[in-house]
Amino acid sequence: MRQPDAPVAHHETHEVGRARVLVADDDADLCQLLRGILVRAGHDVVTCLTAQEALDRMADSPFDVVLTDWQMAHMDGIELCERVVKEHRGVPVLLMTAHGDRDLVISAIRAGAYDFISKPVEEQLLVPLVARAARARMLDKEVTRLRREVSTVTPIPGIVGTSPAMRRVFDLIMRVSQSDASVLLEGETGTGKELIARAIHARSARAAGPFVALNCAAVPATLLESELFGHARGAFTDAKAPRVGMFVEANGGTLFLDEIGDMPSEIQPKLLRALQERKVRPLGANVEESFDARIITATHRDLEADVAGHRFREDLYYRVNVVTIHVPPLRERGTDVLAMAQHFLRARSDAQRTLSAPVAELLMSYDWPGNARELENCMERALALSRFDQITTDDLPEKVRAHRAERVVIAAEDPSELVAIHELEARYIRRVLKIVGGNKARAARVLGLDRRTLYRKLERLNGAATTDDSHTEQVAHAEESS
Repeated sequence: MRQPDAPVAHHETHEVGRARVLVADDDADLCQLLRGILVRAGHDVVTCLTAQEALDRMADSPFDVVLTDWQMAHMDGIELCERVVKEHRGVPVLLMTAHGDRDLVISAIRAGAYDFISKPVEEQLLVPLVARAARARMLDKEVTRLRREVSTVTPIPGIVGTSPAMRRVFDLIMRVSQSDASVLLEGETGTGKELIARAIHARSARAAGPFVALNCAAVPATLLESELFGHARGAFTDAKAPRVGMFVEANGGTLFLDEIGDMPSEIQPKLLRALQERKVRPLGANVEESFDARIITATHRDLEADVAGHRFREDLYYRVNVVTIHVPPLRERGTDVLAMAQHFLRARSDAQRTLSAPVAELLMSYDWPGNARELENCMERALALSRFDQITTDDLPEKVRAHRAERVVIAAEDPSELVAIHELEARYIRRVLKIVGGNKARAARVLGLDRRTLYRKLERLNGAATTDDSHTEQVAHAEESS
């Protein structure tokens, strides 16, 4: 019998190291047997013959897992479990019993037991059970640490993260804020590119000026030019009054052009001229207007590939790409996922809701294709459904609960699972491409290949005929020259 929130084997994505295990049983011989098993598994083990001795030991030093018998004199395992749960929050308790009756199970669950194991204890069941409990304890401590960190460490308010990838982003934000150089933010949808653009603006000498944002993909091409440059009265049928464009509106501040890679090709040369001349001509007007605004752009596309494919102007690309900041996807940010989840919970609830260890493990193993936006939605849903002080796995969306981490398996016991080296290479290339969001330039860097070689390999993986190699060479050469 397992608690509803107990983690299962296929979610064990990280190795658990040495844990401190406290064994409580009034059978001295069994204590020594259990100690031997767990020491061989790499754990530090302390044994006790009474529940009170176990509590005294825990008062003196911390433990990661408690393994206790149900039937002991003076204080049984259920009462010990209740005391541990109350006095040593987050330490999982494993109950050993030779009696599997329903009332005992219900009492143990109510007491907060993590899991059960039947007597006589079998080594092949005990070792992975203790490993899972230790893993749960480790995650609980990590969630607690991150919760404290979220409330005290905020290098940039509103942007949560302490991973190496985000520390690099924070460093670039601080450095680029001191200049007026154009910045290109690259990253998948939902990674928080606008938050970073606002952070750069807030730390710049233009902070007192306006921050004007436009999503180039959300405005029809027929209206985008008017939005950017403005128009004079009578410039077109519905132009009953003059309108100031966003370039002029952002005077003294920052203009943020999101999804610039989706800008229609016919507007790109006009945008380039505006950036070069620092002037715009409203539609239907005879006079140009000057503007003074810092330009920050963002895209989820691989603009280098778009330049090579003649979908984005090369001169415009270099004009907006003076400084590039790559915003990492959530799956590359490690425990930032847990810190952000806790941040979203705190922002939406007055109650101090926390993440249970099994929830933390699921959040860490999920790929988050929607990035921070998807995680925020997930936590909002969890709060709406939660009935307890802790978020449980039942509160998460089905696709998060059912997710299985994708792996490239190299070692295998069954010869039928082994694959040829070209198939292993193919699997790894596909995995890298998925992780970097299809960005072939980044994939090539990760794989240690030049882009021409990667294109040839992709052509073969996709079943292209060798006669197409000349086209591959042309595309790869165009990318390399860009």
